[in-house]
Order: sequence, then structure tokens, then C-alpha cells
Amino acid sequence: MTVIDGIVDFHVHSAPSLAPRHSHDPDTLVEAKAAGVSKFVLKAHEGSSAERAALLGDDTIGGVVLNSPVGGANPDAVAVAAALGARVVWLPTISSPAHIAASSNPELSPHRGIAFRAVPVVDDGKVRPEWLDVLDEVARNDMVLASGHVTMDEAVVAFELARKRGVQRFVVNHPGMAFLNWRDEHLEQFRALGAHLEIGVLADILASEAGPRTEDLMASYPHELLVFGSDLGHRDYPPIAEGIRAWVERLDPVLGDTGLEMVARISAEAMLA
Repeated sequence: MTVIDGIVDFHVHSAPSLAPRHSHDPDTLVEAKAAGVSKFVLKAHEGSSAERAALLGDDTIGGVVLNSPVGGANPDAVAVAAALGARVVWLPTISSPAHIAASSNPELSPHRGIAFRAVPVVDDGKVRPEWLDVLDEVARNDMVLASGHVTMDEAVVAFELARKRGVQRFVVNHPGMAFLNWRDEHLEQFRALGAHLEIGVLADILASEAGPRTEDLMASYPHELLVFGSDLGHRDYPPIAEGIRAWVERLDPVLGDTGLEMVARISAEAMLA
């Protein structure tokens, strides 16, 4: 069985959380280490994970999800998270209108029973004005802007404006999930922006028939613009060590050692530098 030491996982969930998780933060760190993960980004739909990441040490990176509990389009939330060491800012997830509209979809079952106030990012093909200060704060701190649960079309619009305002680092979260409305034309749009596409364990488990899985993206997108994010931690899906090992074993014949090294370590290290 192939195991990669030094994996950087761009998308890990842990307790405390409103959703049921396999483990609390300290045990999640131990479990990740058992899977060969050297560093991971801790994501919390409830808001900032910067403080929790700081308590776990240098092997954990925090961020902030701009859902309604932190005020949605709140540049102060970004500034404080950055000052506490956070590196990633996610656009709304559970507060995304697309998420709310699709909340009964199977791929969103991990969030069932959790409802936040809607926080729209794009109206009529344009980024809403309250987001401009947020994008400027992301740029000022050279943070990663991640798409969260906005649609692929909304992510393109938001990323294009963010790029114009100085943001340099972009991640498209789990593009294969049906409610995000992936189309093949998004490949060129995201590539033109230099955006990284997230591939990973839960993304492959929950990808729709029409949405791309890791194998598809490896065949159609530059490997240096793919980044590994397991999105594991929810109790209904495999624990981190089990899920990552199975994913690496399945994809080793497809990616090879060089491909695995690129997407599972090198890309993420560069993004978080």
C-alpha cells in the first residue's frame, strides 16, 4: 500500500462542531499524523478556526468561513483571523444560497439539521458591494480565497474581481458536487485565474455523475493547480487515516508517485507559504 509522508491536507473538519465529528481537535491531529499528514487546514463552518489551530501548533493552519455566524461579508472577521495566523478565507458554505436551495440533496447530508441565514455573494452576475472590503482584506494579508459552497459560476465572478483587487491565491472547493453546477468550460476559466481545484476523499465519494472526480481533473487540468483536501471528519464518512489511505491506494496507479507528491504536498505547501 502506498503511503505519502508529508501530506498537506487543505480541508479537515473536527469537533467542536454543530455537525457530528469523529474526534476533537487533539485526537484529529493524532489521526492525521497516522495517515502521513504533516500539516492540515482546519475548517469550521461556524466561523474562525484560527484560535483552535494556534492551540494545536504549527502543524495546523486556521481560516475563517464567512457564513452568517461571523457576519457574512465581514472584513473585520478576516482581519482578526489573519492576525491570529489564519491563511484561508472561505466564501459562504452553509449560508450560500446555492447550499440552502440544495440542502436536501444527498451530497449535503453531512450538514443536515444545520441552517444559517443566507449570505449572497453574487447578484445578477456581479459581486455584491459589501464584499469589496472583504476581498481587499484577503489581498492585504495575502490569504487564500476559497470558493466554499458558492456555485462554479459565482466562484468565477468572485475570483475574477478578487484577482483585480490583488488576491493571488484561489481554491475551488469540491467542484464535482452536483449543487455547484460544474461545466467543462469552467476548466479554462479557473485555469486563466491560476485557481487551484480541490481534489480529495469526500469530493470523490460525493461527486455527481456529471461532476469531475480526481481522475477526470488529473487528465484535464495542470497537476500543479490541483490541491488535496480530504474534507473528512464527519462521523458518517471514513476517519481521516482510513479515508486518506484508501484514496492514495486507489489513485496511485493513476497519479504515480510524482503526481501524488505534487497534489498531496507540493501544491498546498506553495499555497500556504
